[in-house]
Amino acid sequence: MSKTIEKSGNRAFRKWGSILVFSGLIPLLFAFGPWPDTPTGPEPGDDISRKVDSVLALMTLEEKIGQMTLYTTDWGSTGPTIRPGYTDDIRSGRCGVLFNSHTAAFTRELQRVAMEESRLKIPLLFGFDVIHGYKTMFPIPLGEAASWDMKAIERSAEVAAAEAAAAGLQWTFAPMVDITRDPRWGRVMEGPGEDTYLAAQMARAFVKGFQGESFENADRVLACVKHFAAYGAPIGGRDYNTVDMSERMFREVYLPPYQAGVEAGAWTVMASFNEIDGVPATGNSWLLMDILRGEWNFPGFVVTDYTGINELVEHGIVANRKEAGELAVLAGVDMDMQSAAYQEYLKKSVEEGKVPEARIDEAVRRILRTKFMLGLFDDPYKYSDVAREQRVLLSAEHQEASRDVARKSIVLLRNEGVLPLAKSIKSLAVIGPLADDQANLIGAWSGAGEGRHCVSLLTGIRNKLGTGTDILYAKGCAIEGGDQSGFSEALDAAQKADAVILAIGEHKDMTGEATSQVQIRLRGQQEELARQLVATGKPVAVVLMNGRPLVIPWLAENSPALLECWWLGTQAGNAIADVLFGDYNPSGKLPITFPRHEGQIPIYYSHKNTGRPFNPESKWTTKYTDIPNSPQFPFGYGLSYTSFRYGKPQVDKTVFRKGQAVKVSVTVENTGHRAGEEVVQLYVRDLAGSVTRPVKELKGFQKIALKPGERREVQFTLTENDLAFYTRNMQWAAEPGTFDLMVGGSSDDVQAVRVTMIE
Repeated sequence: MSKTIEKSGNRAFRKWGSILVFSGLIPLLFAFGPWPDTPTGPEPGDDISRKVDSVLALMTLEEKIGQMTLYTTDWGSTGPTIRPGYTDDIRSGRCGVLFNSHTAAFTRELQRVAMEESRLKIPLLFGFDVIHGYKTMFPIPLGEAASWDMKAIERSAEVAAAEAAAAGLQWTFAPMVDITRDPRWGRVMEGPGEDTYLAAQMARAFVKGFQGESFENADRVLACVKHFAAYGAPIGGRDYNTVDMSERMFREVYLPPYQAGVEAGAWTVMASFNEIDGVPATGNSWLLMDILRGEWNFPGFVVTDYTGINELVEHGIVANRKEAGELAVLAGVDMDMQSAAYQEYLKKSVEEGKVPEARIDEAVRRILRTKFMLGLFDDPYKYSDVAREQRVLLSAEHQEASRDVARKSIVLLRNEGVLPLAKSIKSLAVIGPLADDQANLIGAWSGAGEGRHCVSLLTGIRNKLGTGTDILYAKGCAIEGGDQSGFSEALDAAQKADAVILAIGEHKDMTGEATSQVQIRLRGQQEELARQLVATGKPVAVVLMNGRPLVIPWLAENSPALLECWWLGTQAGNAIADVLFGDYNPSGKLPITFPRHEGQIPIYYSHKNTGRPFNPESKWTTKYTDIPNSPQFPFGYGLSYTSFRYGKPQVDKTVFRKGQAVKVSVTVENTGHRAGEEVVQLYVRDLAGSVTRPVKELKGFQKIALKPGERREVQFTLTENDLAFYTRNMQWAAEPGTFDLMVGGSSDDVQAVRVTMIE
């Protein structure tokens, strides 16, 4: 955590601290250190630490445990409400943190209870799932990953933080950086996709956007890296299921994005629901103490996921909730979300000697430090400003940011000369169950977003074309169900139009938490509607709106044009119209592989070669006999309205020693007639190692903009660390040998140059 982040806390404690001084209650600093010997952030002698210890000395054990207790408020049709018992917990100091409590007025009232009716007047901390926007919604994170644009992603987090902070929040449960290679898993929409390197870059961008450099101006919120760890690898793609993998796979593929978020300064980490090596993450000291605090020196606090401590009983790792609380707190969990296990049992566990009170003090120090950092002791109401809330939410500036990120997230999957459409088109049929939809376009995990603020595709097209085009709308069918009664109207509209836009996909409850599916295909009559529209011979552009990769072989091979638009958020319709009519040249690239069939899953680009690598001419190689091995669309794939030509990659040296860097360069030329952006991707393959290595791994990318005919040399620098992996003896090291360095526009379209590293 940078010193600038903590600056706002250094002004804290003025009014609140003076009360303690004059009451004579500030004692000497505690004589004992943290339990056990683990890092807790800045040295105990710093300014905030002295203030934290002064507060801690005044607290009863029950009040300490209260700071470790996080409860939820409810969200109804009229806004957030709190259960009466939780208000009593605030008064008694038995609850120091709330989530789902938002809006400036609501949080201000709850903060008033804490500051006026509790004994110690310790301010509350408010958290919320601000995943891809608070009120102004951005594309789902998987969609943002498709932009490969870290500045745009950081900007989306800045806007989300500004709106959340204006609504009384100081903490978001994001970013989710779980790698997943199984699109059946519902929460794939909430994360960065399948690749470790891309996910790590996103983790840094999100944390920087959420937290900024300082909390001084109350326009930034605490980030929470989740779900620690490997939550995105459940067996069978089934949410909450067991995770089982080698430590090598765990450390090389799944851990780096979390580490990147921690290194970027994320102040909180959320333990995942799943188990690793037979021990649930919520009670796993190897994860929370050895790796997170020991190896990464994480100084902030760890929170469970919802009721995670109670679920230790169901896992079968403990016999009851009391034991669950003991296991969790000793493993390194500082805050209990909604289980109430700490509140109900932890005092007794301390009195019985099963949990040292020093461990409680360590956790509370981290939580109090956070509140001082945020400046809440100085001004408990700084985040609960109704006037600022009204000024900030859904501002024109935020809408433009949402539109910008949304259009950058769109991936052009197929185009047989249909797109872009001319804005002078005389008639256009806009068809499909999602064509005039608002509620679904904001996606799952949509914070406080409301469909009524969303621009539908139909509205976006009307905004773009005005009154000069005859726009014929027909729903055609529902997202689900067998009703084809709307087909005739849709086909009639298509026949009358010069071109057709077909908007199909998922409703927002089909992908997200607890929505794992065996079949990840279009539901209902949507594909049949597409088949009949294409059969008219009209130019048809299919717009997919969904939260996960879909199995769409017919569309992939037969639709004249196909756009992957994910769920794009508040400005979805305007952003899609920008792409459809050529005001923005699509530049998105897939952050996750699209399978041809669910039977291929898990499918990902960085697979191993095996001893019998795929050979279409030989049966006795690793292959399917009834379907190609290849995906429908590979990782890193995405088309443009222009074309790019890559020269052969060059290196500054073909032989180099360990410790030396290698510079890779490639010339990229825009050979088309439109300006466009291209994501230049660098992959590496280690041809022989002490353990087997993937056929390729992403190690760098650059997004460049080129005018028609423009050429540019793109350079990458590979260091020894970029070539390192966990060797046979589980040491992180680069081994001498031969490497293929591959550059291109997607994972399956690259050119290679070979280099050798020597001792």
